Amino acid sequence: MLLVASVLVTGCTAPPRDYLNEPQDEFDARMEWWRDARFGMFIHWGLYAVPAGVYQNEPVGGIGEWIMNSAQIPVSDYESFAAQFNPVRFDAAEWVRIAKDAGMKYIIITSKHHDGFSLWDSDVSQYDIIDATPFGRDILRELADAAAQEDVRLGFYHSIMDWHHPDAQAPHFPTYNTSEKSNPNFPRYVENYLRPQVRELVDGYDPAVLWFDGEWIPEWTHEMGLEMYNFVRSLSPNILINNRVDKGRRGMQGMTRTDQQYAGDFGTPEQEILEGTSTLDWESCMTMNDTWGFKSTDDNWKSAETLIHNLVDIAAKGGNYLLNVGPTAEGLIPQASVERLAEMGDWMEVNGEAIYGSRLWTYYEDGEAVRYTNVGDNIYGISLGWPGRQLALRHVQPDDGSEIRLLGYDQPLTWSYDATDGLIITLPETLQDEAARPSKYAHAFRISGGPVEGDGGL
Repeated sequence: MLLVASVLVTGCTAPPRDYLNEPQDEFDARMEWWRDARFGMFIHWGLYAVPAGVYQNEPVGGIGEWIMNSAQIPVSDYESFAAQFNPVRFDAAEWVRIAKDAGMKYIIITSKHHDGFSLWDSDVSQYDIIDATPFGRDILRELADAAAQEDVRLGFYHSIMDWHHPDAQAPHFPTYNTSEKSNPNFPRYVENYLRPQVRELVDGYDPAVLWFDGEWIPEWTHEMGLEMYNFVRSLSPNILINNRVDKGRRGMQGMTRTDQQYAGDFGTPEQEILEGTSTLDWESCMTMNDTWGFKSTDDNWKSAETLIHNLVDIAAKGGNYLLNVGPTAEGLIPQASVERLAEMGDWMEVNGEAIYGSRLWTYYEDGEAVRYTNVGDNIYGISLGWPGRQLALRHVQPDDGSEIRLLGYDQPLTWSYDATDGLIITLPETLQDEAARPSKYAHAFRISGGPVEGDGGL
């Protein structure tokens, strides 16, 4: 009887779900919050903030978080930075407030970068914030609690590559990113270290996103990517996972190849914006200066105008903007970043309705200086700069008798439309004074209407 019962129970056990073949409606439901968000904060923070781009009193070229590789720092020497990592000025609530005030809806922070150091108390490692540093506080827990308090979603970047773990190190240091040889012990690292750490993150913090990186190393295979995607989704079915979990990413352009099935919910263009649109979900991750991790010698900051124009361009093309900050070893987001994020927040306070929840419209641009977004029944023509006394739009036809509004301005605008000249919006004389305009750098016009018929489109 026991044998029969065992057979019956075994026979009734459902096979593991294959999340790679998710129905489209379920995928769309899972992605909806992310598509609505459009704007998030990337945080690169770890031991590399201690040298801050300088090693043995010499500036090191390249990006800050790659200093272990770039300066060829031996593992034992790099470990010494952990004893110096004591970010006593870290304030999780302040970080979340800066992100939220900028209009960002989610945060992705490096739980572990390529250097192998973990920002939480890992059960399978002593090389973490609790065991290896004088700080001894769980950074991810504090951020998770602060983000939940402010209704900001939190996700984790996690490196597949690991320069610290002996089973993951490349055969010849320091060229981890270009080695054509494989560490024969890498599968052991995946089974006994990478997977357990991923489980700790998902089970312990319930992240909204798991953002993998380092998938280009030869040890990581396509099959490993498929397995990891299903493993993570089995732990948290609604989590989002980027395409760097697998081998399908097309370099920095970031979109997934289509020659076979690759895992990943969205593409990841790095330091660039797609030239046009895509039928796939995507997110441009970009820095404010030239580096991800804090680098004391990098003052090449993008202007707030450039950052806002990037946000508009990305949203118009159907993507998300993941904008990076690299905090100092003391735990402070650089003031230059704080100032620019504050300007973006001021702009979003006026114009956010043209960005949040936006979807691709029939057109994403109207010449070089105008982008379109679509939110519900409204079309938004966003001018990348002040248009002067009139704004001419070729691709949108307003509904008869409808109002056109400049966001942040309390009066409807005068407009005319005909098939030859298109839509002409007249701006009042009072707004020709820059100080009287509701926002700087870009200006969103809410229009009720539709695309001009027979004019092509995306």
